[in-house]
Amino acid sequence: MKVLLTSAEAVPFAKVGGLADVVGSLPIALRKLGIDARVIIPGYGFINHLEYAIEPLISFDFAHRLGTNEVRVYSCLQDGTPYYLLQSPPYFGLEGEIYSQWNWDMERFIYLNQALMATVWRLKEAIGWFPELLHVNDWHTSLLPFLVHSNSDVTEWASLATVLSIHNIAYQGNHAGGFLFQAGIDGREQADLASIDLTDNLLGIGIAYSEMISTVSPRYAEEIKYPYAGYELAPLIGKRGADLRGILNGLDTEVWNPATDPCLFQNFDVGDFEGKRPLNKVHLQSFARLPVAPDVPLIGIVSRLAAQKGFDMALPALRQLLGERDAQLVVLGTGESELEYAFWQLDQDFPAQATAFLQFDSALAQQIYASCDLFLMPSHFEPCGMGQMMAMRYGALPLVRETGGLADTVKNYDNGDAETGTGFVFHWQEVSALRGTLEWAIDVYHQNPVAWRRMQKRGMRMDFSWEKSAGEYIELYELARVKVQARSRSAVAKGA
Repeated sequence: MKVLLTSAEAVPFAKVGGLADVVGSLPIALRKLGIDARVIIPGYGFINHLEYAIEPLISFDFAHRLGTNEVRVYSCLQDGTPYYLLQSPPYFGLEGEIYSQWNWDMERFIYLNQALMATVWRLKEAIGWFPELLHVNDWHTSLLPFLVHSNSDVTEWASLATVLSIHNIAYQGNHAGGFLFQAGIDGREQADLASIDLTDNLLGIGIAYSEMISTVSPRYAEEIKYPYAGYELAPLIGKRGADLRGILNGLDTEVWNPATDPCLFQNFDVGDFEGKRPLNKVHLQSFARLPVAPDVPLIGIVSRLAAQKGFDMALPALRQLLGERDAQLVVLGTGESELEYAFWQLDQDFPAQATAFLQFDSALAQQIYASCDLFLMPSHFEPCGMGQMMAMRYGALPLVRETGGLADTVKNYDNGDAETGTGFVFHWQEVSALRGTLEWAIDVYHQNPVAWRRMQKRGMRMDFSWEKSAGEYIELYELARVKVQARSRSAVAKGA
């Protein structure tokens, strides 16, 4: 099967969040399973063509309602996966960052969808390759299913199946009506979309017109059917419930491997972590200017510092905990200025117990995963989450709120001999619930080290590889193609 994935982000070229990790990793796993998966993304101005051996492929003039722009398409191979990068100044090719201001991003990403349609057709003419399935991701490329639908009088487009993956439904590309009209996009008349008056919502358009839809965890797929998680798109998600699947994101287990990770002070695996892993903790304590104390529980946070992540609960709970218990905290992240200041203040108020690194440092992140005893993710909502999976693979026990992918991946400790459990889970979005769970975890750390080690081993053995998830995506692709084939047969029958 020929599959083309398209997105605003993909590692290693352009990354803001987890979307980039998925689009960069999934095609590799798909290709290992026999799928001819390729990726097309914007050719942002900051991407180094020499570093990635990016070469010119085709160029053409693209006429659209607002004028004519040159489109330049470049190509390269990344881990065996063909990538195409689209430049078309001033929309794409000159920028220093992925995202800009809302009104400009609306215009340029709507243009991107139009230019991608033309590019896919030009690639067919230039290299003889045309996808059987188009996999779009988030609002930035979710206009494509509608554009494919609008061109269904052409055989190639009529036979092209589409799948939309929702990585975070909070970001929808809404209020796009004026920009869509300006770009000459036809009216969207799908009944379910029109009934909730969201024909100007780019993500909603993708949901309405895609053959199949996925989210990044089974739990999140259920949550977004309700307004508290799906917002105004919840009714539309409910209507498409039969076509919705929740597929967990995977980890690149070759990269995320504590036995070979070059960023670690001391490598280890599930067979020898009891003797070797503590050396990482001692190293991190020293690096973070904390007292070297192997028996003091070390709490780690590696995160974007945003309200979604539950730090409004975590900060008061941690402040109470550090004031009353012998515990340490290491934080790594950047984000909202108020949260950065609050963690800096915690660092200042508890200099012997807390260190906040308000920066991005991937090597330090991996050292924290490999060093901390507890990894804290108290998110209000979390479509999938990767940190908890990385922490378990590196021998830390996650402490999470029961939501989204956190609920799917972390099993609560049984408060006994650890016959079950890979971490600690709380439900209520309250400071007291988080504080009580922190107290519980620290008590277990001191009082039941055997159970603690059993959970560490179980977490390190969990299979979070992309192979399983890629197989589920292939099943989703097949279902999408079956729907297109059935529609084609129906159209032929009506014509007869």
